[in-house]
Amino acid sequence: MNVKPDFSKNANMATTAPAFLSVWDVHAYYGESYIVQGISFNVHEGEILALLGRNGAGKTSTLRSIARLGNPQVKHGEIWLDHQPLHNMTSYEAATVGLGLVPEDRRIFAGLTVEENLKLAQIAPPVGWSIERLYELFPRLGERRNQEGVTLSGGEQQMLAIARALARDIKVLLLDEPYEGLAPVIVDEIEKTLIHIKEQGMTTVIVEQNAVRALELADRAVILDTGGIVFDGSAAEVLGNADLRAEYLAI
Repeated sequence: MNVKPDFSKNANMATTAPAFLSVWDVHAYYGESYIVQGISFNVHEGEILALLGRNGAGKTSTLRSIARLGNPQVKHGEIWLDHQPLHNMTSYEAATVGLGLVPEDRRIFAGLTVEENLKLAQIAPPVGWSIERLYELFPRLGERRNQEGVTLSGGEQQMLAIARALARDIKVLLLDEPYEGLAPVIVDEIEKTLIHIKEQGMTTVIVEQNAVRALELADRAVILDTGGIVFDGSAAEVLGNADLRAEYLAI
């Protein structure tokens, strides 16, 4: 039986409480470029973690490393989800044990309706998220169930991408720039949904350039700078620290 390592003594950890997702001393590269430089942090079950930093800080690379996408290439470190070692898995295997990544470009399947996009992703039989339950979570998708997914508005496509991830009954939702290009009213709607699924136990990691919105949503924040962690603590602490925000987030 695999046993998750005890990361509680790592200097970068904000708490000694048991972690649900643990990233420990991860180093990742794009070719010869050293992008993720020894990152360690914990995410606790039912928590929303904001992964923040300036452009080029390594946020998306960290998400891709967790999701085991192979680019960047992780050359050292461990990633554990609910006692299972993701660092030994392919991206497909990581997805089957409960990891769901919603990339910035959403990757809606062309030629398929909203419902077909959801059914293609759904495990059979669904354990937690049936198609109808997803339509209750995203009523707009229910109204457009027979519409081709790529013809939806940007906000609706983001909803579909999140719903498609949930359809696989994931344990952790990874969101890369979910608010990009969306009107504030649509961002409000998506945030209400993220709060709703958090209340039902979903664990979420969000990378977002709109740092204030992400911090207002999140429980905790990890701030990256040039591939390393410079802050790991409560989101409220970042919101209340103007010097920290100015230095690392330019806000």
